[in-house]
Amino acid sequence: MGATYEQAGVSLATAEAITSRIGAAVESTRTPSVAGDLGGFAGLYELDGGWLLAASTDGIGTKLILARKAGRLRDAGADLAAHCINDVLTTGAEPLFFLDYVASAQIDLEQVEQLVAGAATVCKAASCAILGGETAEMPDVYRADELDFVGTCVGLVERIALLGSSRVREGDAVVGLPSSGLHANGFTLVRELVGAGPFDAELLLAPTRLYLDRVRELRATADVHALAHITGGGIPGNLARVLPPGLGARIDPTSWSRPRVFDWLAERGVSEHEQRRVFNLGIGMCVVMPPADAAGCGSPVIGEVVTGVDGVVFTEPPSP
Repeated sequence: MGATYEQAGVSLATAEAITSRIGAAVESTRTPSVAGDLGGFAGLYELDGGWLLAASTDGIGTKLILARKAGRLRDAGADLAAHCINDVLTTGAEPLFFLDYVASAQIDLEQVEQLVAGAATVCKAASCAILGGETAEMPDVYRADELDFVGTCVGLVERIALLGSSRVREGDAVVGLPSSGLHANGFTLVRELVGAGPFDAELLLAPTRLYLDRVRELRATADVHALAHITGGGIPGNLARVLPPGLGARIDPTSWSRPRVFDWLAERGVSEHEQRRVFNLGIGMCVVMPPADAAGCGSPVIGEVVTGVDGVVFTEPPSP
């Protein structure tokens, strides 16, 4: 058996079980203004006049450990902002504002400045204001010299412009928007492969790509039905979140080119099966749209929405 995420200490099954375990508690807080169900890329809260707020909170996990070692915390800040904004984009919303949270055993002001500066670079590009945040020193919680960086993004979408599973139809094409690399997922396994030695920061730490401009372009020329941000769980785990009951998707893994970092993973014993269930494989966002619109959109068509398939399947089996 090759190197796996679970062997490195992270269980995807546990992550998937969290939603069901906390569902009752979350549902007990529901008000008439809450739209949609728990488990989407962003939560929705209805305002007057047919508008909704879309909100998402996330972090970039243990990628921060390698980013700190490589002196690339500014890039890690950019990672966080792009990740949160991309989640909000999946609803069809435009980002409004962002808040951050930095925690460490002992706050290093220079490190905090780099993280926030990186986030600010992405937020400025997205016209997304940083309203504030919080810093916390907790030596009894965090290891010495380590830190955590978490963000929340809130956006605004008109109800008639909402994207999601209710728009998806049999025969829709799945278009793939390329990732810059690993983005911010799977780094507990990556760090296991790197060990204590030197590593190629350019290869491993490319920041998460912000898809705002590309999504705007596509929506201006195509009837976009749904967007899936490909994060932890890979294409199968995330594209399935925007597929309605009774529909699945077939993905052709030969239909796009992968960044070199995925060869790096394979060379170190991470099987194709494991890469498919953990990493983005070079696709950072899936766009579901009619095939006629997809044909000339300028990005590869990587699959289609079909009946008779449970979830997301690949058209060729993974290598042994």
